[in-house]
Amino acid sequence: MTKAVSPDLSTRAEDPFLWLEDRTSKPALDWVHRQNDLTKAKLKGDPSYQAQFETALELMTAQDNIAVGYELGGYVYNFWQDKTNALGLWRRATVASYKTDKPDWQTIIDFDALSQAEGIKWVFSAARRLYPDFNRCLVSLSPDGGDASEMREFDIETGAFVEGGFRAASSKSDFGWLDADTVIVGAALEEGDRTQSGYPRVVKLWKRGTDLSAAEPIFEGQLEDLAVGGLLEFDGDERYLLLARTIDFYSGHHFVRLASGENRRLPLPDDATETAIFKGRVIFGVRSAWSAPGGLTCLPDGLYAFDFRCWLETGDIGVIETVLPPADRVSIAYLASTRDRLFINLMDNVRGRVVAAQRSETGWSLSPVALPENGNVGISHINQFGSSVSFSFTDFLTPSSIIWSDDDGKTLATIKAQPARFDASELVSEQFEARSKDGTAIPYFVVRRRDQKAPVPALLYGYGGFEVPLLPGYAGVRGKLWLEKGYAYVQANIRGGGEFGPGWHQAALKDKRQNAFDDFAAVAEDVVRRGISTASMLGIQGGSNGGLLTGVSMTQRPELFGAVIIEVPLLDMLRYTELPPGASWMAEYGDPSKPEEATWLAAYSPYQRVTEDVAYPPVLLTTSTADDRVHPGHARKMAARLQAAGHAHALFYEETEGGHGGRGDRRIQAAQTAMKYVFLEQALGGGEK
Repeated sequence: MTKAVSPDLSTRAEDPFLWLEDRTSKPALDWVHRQNDLTKAKLKGDPSYQAQFETALELMTAQDNIAVGYELGGYVYNFWQDKTNALGLWRRATVASYKTDKPDWQTIIDFDALSQAEGIKWVFSAARRLYPDFNRCLVSLSPDGGDASEMREFDIETGAFVEGGFRAASSKSDFGWLDADTVIVGAALEEGDRTQSGYPRVVKLWKRGTDLSAAEPIFEGQLEDLAVGGLLEFDGDERYLLLARTIDFYSGHHFVRLASGENRRLPLPDDATETAIFKGRVIFGVRSAWSAPGGLTCLPDGLYAFDFRCWLETGDIGVIETVLPPADRVSIAYLASTRDRLFINLMDNVRGRVVAAQRSETGWSLSPVALPENGNVGISHINQFGSSVSFSFTDFLTPSSIIWSDDDGKTLATIKAQPARFDASELVSEQFEARSKDGTAIPYFVVRRRDQKAPVPALLYGYGGFEVPLLPGYAGVRGKLWLEKGYAYVQANIRGGGEFGPGWHQAALKDKRQNAFDDFAAVAEDVVRRGISTASMLGIQGGSNGGLLTGVSMTQRPELFGAVIIEVPLLDMLRYTELPPGASWMAEYGDPSKPEEATWLAAYSPYQRVTEDVAYPPVLLTTSTADDRVHPGHARKMAARLQAAGHAHALFYEETEGGHGGRGDRRIQAAQTAMKYVFLEQALGGGEK
């Protein structure tokens, strides 16, 4: 039987389940197979499973799902999956055709056919097109849905990979065009090219007809950095080779490569964010107050600019201009531009809106884009070489739509709208606030029946990390398999996320992490206090950092919940840096090799907090053997530790493919989704705790 690790960390090395960190060893995989069999017997053997699976698959692969696309060179490009095309089609249609109900699609790559021909289940990762005709592409293909991908050059006109063209083996490298015969490589192929986190440490220029090993290094970072990268940035007809040294998730240095070969650092603070070049200006934001040259103090949640061309010529940053002043509970979600107009996607009290910024001799002016209000509005695509831009709109009860403009957002038309996937006529979406342990107001959304009179099973979802916001969004599968049954859905906007800008994130950073867990518990308690659900009928779900959140919630406050879903999680916070690429997250969590930081990590690390004498709620842990972002050892060890401590209701399931985000075959995604809803219904049978 296992015991909880003491706060002094004296037993940190005594880990009886360390062998489960070996991703593909026979003992570890034998254990995984046994666990999978037990979980499938309990969940897939449930009488309701097959119907839930078929419903999920039908909705995920429906022919009338919106084909979301982005326009380049007069074509709209789209990646599409359905029942026939399980691994998907990368395809394109003319803009005029795309706007019709039945676009005339031209298939570029059929990934099911490619996979069958080559005997590898290829998952589409990305494609970088060559300016100005965009017909040559650098296509990234993942062999298992993980982050590591193989790169090949592809010619859209001939519909084939280029014989003798650019090609690189699977890795976490980045590739982009400099010109028709030169590729910018963020290299992570060889051990010496990688940071300790496993990402690119060197930027190289790779000439056509030469071996990748002979590519010329032009920029390097430190071994301890998160990554480096390079890209060709366009500002009208001007082109700039930009380089970046990302020290960690929240700090870095930005450079421009001059014709002389000098890499000149941009005069920005280490924590600059939202950087772009537009109309000869560098547009940027900051995560903390910065006293800029000239006397202006730049503040978080604002946008600022300086004259890039003047700086390149003279080295003088000149006068810092305010593009967007900060405002309370308003944060910047995204920044992008067409050739002639800059768009700023804002979050205003966890609702989206978009403003357009233009500069004149008198300064910057802002004008709202006439989009629907009180929902999640985002920039769906933007063509930096032209004038097309599209926006998405959705909320919890409104199916997604695409609003298109060919004239820089001045004229708008809804060209795509997804049909309703569930009956929302009796449902209502509400926003409430809970008071966290320190008195902070924590907003959260509830979707439930309008006429609800008694507590019902509810699913509470959270994330709370890495500046990632949780916004309202329509989910047909959730609506059909959960909301239509009279159950409730709750989405918590806890600290650590990006809902209210850098300050909201920093309030749960490193030694302040407990704030996020307290926020989540406060929302759970408020849901019960309002009579929406009860502790025994309240399930929680989260993935990745959200899996850490639900793991901590289970071990700290087990009495608050009736079921726990922990997906692709971090759970052993005393060893997370030993499991690649865990070292990349030290700016978020801290460094367990430092005694002071290990102490605060040990105080909440779920794996070390498991004990025998606590009644934990039923838990389902899921991961993927192919997850090369968060190691599957976290979920494996947590399940084994729970079971060894006598908690037989700890279920575990591991897919062999799909990577961290569950990419690839929709049939596998539908099966996992159905299993999770079966688990929730089995566990949340009602009755007060």
